[in-house]
Amino acid sequence: MTAQARTDIPSSYDPRQVEAKWYRFWLEKGYFTPEIDRKLKPFAIIMPPPNVTGELHLGTAFTAVIEDTMVRWHRMKGEPTLWLPGSDHAGIAGQNVVEQLLATEGLSRHDLGREKFLERMWEWMNKYRGIIVEQHRRLGASCDFTRERFTMDPGPSRAVWTTFFNLYNKGLIYRGERIINWCPRCATALSDLEVEHKELSSHLYYVRYRLEDGGDGFITVATTRPETILGDTAVAVNPRDKRHKSLLGKKAILPAVGRAVPIITDDAVDPSFGTGAVKVTPAHDPTDFDIAQRQGLPSISILNLDARMNENAGPYAGLDRFECRRQLLADLEREKLLVKVEPYEHSVGHCQRCQTMVEPLLSKQWFVKTAPLAGPAIDAVIERRIEIIPERFVKVYLNWMENIRDWCISRQLWWGHRIPTWYCGECDGGNIHIILREKFAREKGLEQATYQYTALRQLELSHEEIADNIDWIVIDLSANPIVSVGTPEQCPKCGGSDLLQDPDVLDTWFSSALWTHSTLGWPEETEDLKYFYPTAVMETGYDILFFWVARMIMMGLENTGDVPFRSVYLHGLIRDETRAKMSKCRGNVIDPVQSIERYGTDALRFALSTGTTPGNDMLLGSSKLEGSRNFTNKLWNAARFVLSNLDSVEMETPPDSLPIEDRWILSRLNRLIADVTGLLEEFQFGEALRRIYEFLWTEYCDWYIEIAKIRLRSEERAISPLPVLVEVLETSLRLLHPFMPFITEEIWQRIKERRPEGKPDSIMIAPYPAADTGACDADIEQEMELVIEIVRSIRNARVESRVAPAKYVEAIIAASETRHTIEALAPAITVLARARPLTILDSKEVKGDKRHQARTLVLKGVEVILPLEGMMDFDAEKSRVLKEIEANRAEIGRIERLLADDSFLNKAPAQIIEKERQKLTDRRGKLGKLNERLARLG
Repeated sequence: MTAQARTDIPSSYDPRQVEAKWYRFWLEKGYFTPEIDRKLKPFAIIMPPPNVTGELHLGTAFTAVIEDTMVRWHRMKGEPTLWLPGSDHAGIAGQNVVEQLLATEGLSRHDLGREKFLERMWEWMNKYRGIIVEQHRRLGASCDFTRERFTMDPGPSRAVWTTFFNLYNKGLIYRGERIINWCPRCATALSDLEVEHKELSSHLYYVRYRLEDGGDGFITVATTRPETILGDTAVAVNPRDKRHKSLLGKKAILPAVGRAVPIITDDAVDPSFGTGAVKVTPAHDPTDFDIAQRQGLPSISILNLDARMNENAGPYAGLDRFECRRQLLADLEREKLLVKVEPYEHSVGHCQRCQTMVEPLLSKQWFVKTAPLAGPAIDAVIERRIEIIPERFVKVYLNWMENIRDWCISRQLWWGHRIPTWYCGECDGGNIHIILREKFAREKGLEQATYQYTALRQLELSHEEIADNIDWIVIDLSANPIVSVGTPEQCPKCGGSDLLQDPDVLDTWFSSALWTHSTLGWPEETEDLKYFYPTAVMETGYDILFFWVARMIMMGLENTGDVPFRSVYLHGLIRDETRAKMSKCRGNVIDPVQSIERYGTDALRFALSTGTTPGNDMLLGSSKLEGSRNFTNKLWNAARFVLSNLDSVEMETPPDSLPIEDRWILSRLNRLIADVTGLLEEFQFGEALRRIYEFLWTEYCDWYIEIAKIRLRSEERAISPLPVLVEVLETSLRLLHPFMPFITEEIWQRIKERRPEGKPDSIMIAPYPAADTGACDADIEQEMELVIEIVRSIRNARVESRVAPAKYVEAIIAASETRHTIEALAPAITVLARARPLTILDSKEVKGDKRHQARTLVLKGVEVILPLEGMMDFDAEKSRVLKEIEANRAEIGRIERLLADDSFLNKAPAQIIEKERQKLTDRRGKLGKLNERLARLG
């Protein structure tokens, strides 16, 4: 029978005609929005919120694809499934993007003022939030957009203020003076995790400090940052270092500024560094700050926030830090105080966002006391209330948590959650230092840069005038903060209304740390919070295990008393096909939207899913994307064949006794279902998809469909393969749907049009396949594998003998126990191996003469005998082999002469000589095989 394709089944798969149609259908049906059903256990994932700093990138797409796979699988399992989407305001990164945009207009945020600048920020955010939502839709993300959240929405914002208020009242948030990481470019503090350390080739400068006693004595220190000499308040040596014992208790004179500093001892000093004597700069080094706290030393800051030297730098005031270094070194050399300079490799911190070299500064900042929060978070992982996948990251997590430092949460930015603390101008006016906007100060005839709030009020400026024209505020530690969840109307102490809010905003990771419960309504006891919290899985990249995951665990436990999720699945980074990290400067970045346009969404999803394993990086390039598109085309063509045959006949009910190949493919299908289900449960998404791919491409398309075509063409067929063809295809589509939702929906709907019985409206809500272990038959699989091996062995022999593809060759199969199976599939072997005549004999019936001038292929329990006469022109083949033999002998002779030449052996590089020896070995091996072939040809 010849199948005629229906005109409404396109000859090729066009994703553009499919994807938007089905996504719109899913949205209209409300499939992404779960209903709360207390009788059922829910499955919930809160989407890691992408930064609203531009359009979707490949890493975000990778996250979305993995999460959508999990979500679609659990939805098909009948679980109330929530995937809550959202986006992050992105703090420093977000402000940087808009500031760069303003720069193209010749403006800065200070030109606009805080209020107008924030209006521009919201314009940007609202635009790109919409773009990111649309791009997630293009990826097929089945998120519940009715619950979409933004970190600065009213609900999450209230959660931020409530958390700050609670932690402050518990003594877990405090304001203090500490060494922080300061980015001069971003003009803000950075947490330790926002600093990237790079190994730099620098110098170690040995500088002589004269002693105060006026003699010729001196002490030499070594430093990598000579400009910070200007802020030294001591010279320190290790108490066990005897080299400097005579100098203890004396004072040294700082070069350039002439300040006398004491020579002290401290255990923190490494005697092996430099001379064993180190300069102590408490305002610009965390170790030195700790020494100063122990020793009662003052701290002298020498840098402004723009990394220029301040008034404490003496003659270098106003210089950039690096220009100051150059001038100071020149002065030291002129005064013969620079003893020597050595090359030095060391690790230097850089801003993760803009790559500017970070400056350690003494600054007044807000901190979270993390040790009390880390304890319960450590216990949750040790007690396995939270499982981290892969397991190797547990050790990494615990090591970091056990050595955690207090978290600097204040940022000197305008964009973000403003710290919910206020200060009373009447009570604390002398502790509040106002930096006014330059234009306003000029208009009022004010010459100073900074004024106390009290002084401005004495100049008869109203509170409203001051508040509306503040560029920045610096608040002394002695000021008393008013911490409130909402904006207070008056000071609780004096009743005054002249309140000024802290100008800083919170680290963006502070709001992100609350994401799993703030998105569900906390601090309110919402129905969503009660039903979906704790969530099932947090899926994210291993690179933010500390930035985000650890902090979510700490804050989730602190705010709700329960873990935020049961499992943490960590994926790796995406690299190009050469294993290089993707970056714009390398030109190897893949745009997910462009990939969708070129290859289709399902092809991109397939490429992002295959080859992935928990916690490991994956490779992606154009060849993988093309291979993924080939798979979608293969699947479409297979479905088109099956559907076109469904149109031409009425499909019979499968009989109780099916042919071998039918039982084989059903056995393989059910074994696949069991394997895939197990792999999904173990978060092995890449391997699960690989198994589905191998089954569909090889077993279903290359073997079963090809055998089915033979049966459908046969006039003698008693049993139609169509019921099994359709059953396997439909089941496989449901198995594949979580990975490739669009093409599976399109094909499944076309099957449903023709055979609608018992099917729901969408494959999305169809049940995920469950394995029928009774259909698994190891014996049938073994028998069919033998038939496949017979066909493969004949095909390989044909290629080796250069038999024309269309030509049939004679084949004799000698079998005993498997003869019945081979006979049953003889028509398939004949067509697929192009073997005719095909003779199947009992092994005992094969006589020696049949093996004469024949090629014998020995397989497991079977011999395949291929008479050579039908496979080749003997005279032509002998002539060809003889020519090859002569060519090989000539090449062997050349190499032997070369390797016998002493001049070559003495002058040629060792690798070239070894290469020639390997060539000789290979040529001799080939010559042996050619001689064997010539002997077989007679």
